[in-house]
Amino acid sequence: MRETGNGTASRGSSPTTGAPPRRRFLKAAVAAGVSLGLAGVAKADDDKPGADERPKPGDRFVQAEGEQAGKTVEPGDIRLDAEPLQVWPMDPVSKVVRDGSRLNQVLLLRLDPGSLDADTRAHSADGIVAFSAICQHAGCPVTGWVMGESGKQVLKCFCHNSEYDPRQNAAAVFGPAPRKLAALPVKIAGGALVVAHEFIGKVVPPQQG
Repeated sequence: MRETGNGTASRGSSPTTGAPPRRRFLKAAVAAGVSLGLAGVAKADDDKPGADERPKPGDRFVQAEGEQAGKTVEPGDIRLDAEPLQVWPMDPVSKVVRDGSRLNQVLLLRLDPGSLDADTRAHSADGIVAFSAICQHAGCPVTGWVMGESGKQVLKCFCHNSEYDPRQNAAAVFGPAPRKLAALPVKIAGGALVVAHEFIGKVVPPQQG
């Protein structure tokens, strides 16, 4: 048994389905060894003041990888039940992308609003939810979107197989992670998807904080 963000849940064995997706913007951090203190990785970019600052209310989001890297994310870009978008927050005024710290890596996904628990629904927008991409076990990147033993898709960290249910506020539902992912409240303002509040919960894993 392991305490999750919403109470106590039992952990059964959950097969890993599918291969880890390619994640270029996180690869370097994994190769370097995420056991290093995350606070030390959070480093300012002198050429981009504010790039290492945590997401702030009003920030937009830009895609972090692939052909669309750097493109501003609109609500319509996030498809229902699709693989999460990996994004960076962006200052809407200076246009500085907050990619100076990997602690700012965010997962965006859209779920059926009716499937969200009360806590998750409170910081969602039209079914869109945002969570930190930093696993709460050892700080590896959360990159997977796989079928969990509950029959629902869950977020997965392939380093040590921790899984998180985004419908239950990204509670840890399998593996060694001791707590849920940090949530980033979002809202739709003037048709744009923006940060509504700073991270809820700690981004740095307990063993590294």
